[in-house]
Amino acid sequence: MTAVDVIEIVGSLLILSAFAAAQTRRLSPHSARYLLLNIVGSTVLAVIALLHHSWGFLLLEASWAVISTVSLARLPGRDRPGGQPADQPGLHP
Repeated sequence: MTAVDVIEIVGSLLILSAFAAAQTRRLSPHSARYLLLNIVGSTVLAVIALLHHSWGFLLLEASWAVISTVSLARLPGRDRPGGQPADQPGLHP
């Protein structure tokens, strides 16, 4: 087993652990932790897919990473410094 194999397994386990936790209601699929597990795991797998020229797998994992990143960015309190949502005008000068 190579180092890349180990990294690939870790990336897969990150995604699978988030999915299992969501399915058992131990983690909300809308939580930052869930999304971060998906972002890190899918990014790792996307890079490996790119290195191996596995285009279908790259499409899947890169899409997963982008969608999770957009979802994380849209979580309430993440779009303004200090944790204030952008839809609350007047809170920041």
